[in-house]
Formats: sequence, structure tokens, C-alpha cells
Amino acid sequence: MSKISITIHNFHKKSSLSKNIFSLAILLKCASRTYVCTKMILEWIKTIVILPLNVLVTIPALALYLTDYTWKPNHFFLIVLGSILLILGLSLAAWTMWLFANKGKGTAAPWNPPKKLVMEGPYAYVRNPMIASVFMMQIAEALLLNSYLVLGLFGLFLLGNMLYFPFFEEKDLEKRFGKDYHTYKRNVPRWIPRPTPWKLP
Repeated sequence: MSKISITIHNFHKKSSLSKNIFSLAILLKCASRTYVCTKMILEWIKTIVILPLNVLVTIPALALYLTDYTWKPNHFFLIVLGSILLILGLSLAAWTMWLFANKGKGTAAPWNPPKKLVMEGPYAYVRNPMIASVFMMQIAEALLLNSYLVLGLFGLFLLGNMLYFPFFEEKDLEKRFGKDYHTYKRNVPRWIPRPTPWKLP
């Protein structure tokens, strides 16, 4: 075999090896991304099951069952209002969950909080849009079920969060994000949205 043939053969051999290594690297990268995405999805499922599912489904259902609740249709206007609030609440919840997962790199759960401070989207207008979405869905639930009991549960949940956020949640955020959160807190309201979006200077 001539020297030229040996050189071409070695070149093809090295080229094939490089392609195999490159393909393996791509596969490993894809597998890593799949693992991260799967882990994040499972974390969100756990978060939803433990937190909002209990507040919006398990506790109200148990309370209604224990009080022999019988559904009666509400006024048409209130049914329409409840439906609008439900759609808005679900949409806002999905948006804030997406922001937490993609921008904050975490979930709404205390055991897996965001690694980065989220200050865009609805968070540029109000500091707690995710819990506001739950409030909206609770009111919608009370209107659609025509239940003062569910409305009362919303009142208790609202009161609990009015105390929890300033005394616990915000203290933790101040420790984790420091100056950025202090600046954000000074400029963006806790509950009532500001008229224009705010951005960190």
C-alpha cells in the first residue's frame, strides 16, 4: 500500500472517530437536558399536588362533603364572572410557573425555590402574581359552586398569606437575593399591581 493510500486511510479513520465522539457528545448533552427537564417537571408536579391542589381541590371538596353540600345554580352574571376569573387565574398561574422554571430555575415550593430573582412579566407589576392567581381561582370556585363555605376558606387562605408573606417569605427573599430584592421590594407593590412595568436599573 502506498504512503498516499495509508495517509488517506488514517485520515478517514480519524475523521470517523471525530464524528463518533461528536455524536456521543451530542447524545450526552441531549440526555443531560432530558434529565434536567424531567426532574423539573417532577418537581413541579410535586409542588402542584402538595400546594395549590390541596388549597383548590382537596380541602374545599372535603369541607363540602362534610357539610352535605348540594349544588344550586348561581346568578348568570356571577357564573360568567367566575368563569372569567377561573380562566385568568389559570393563565396567570401557568405564566408565573413558566417564569419560575425558565428564568428563576426553580419552583414555587419552599424545598426547591428559584435560584434567580424573577422580576419580569407579571412580576414587573406586582410581587406576588402566582399567589394572586390562586386567589382568583378560589373566588371563581366559590362563585361557580355558589358556596359561602368555599368563600370562607378563601378568606382564611387570604388572611394566612397576608401574614406569611411579610413575616416569612419576604425575609427569606431578602437573605437570598440581598440588595436586588430590597430594590425590587421598594419599587413593586406586594398585592396591588403598579400601572407600569418596573425594571431593575
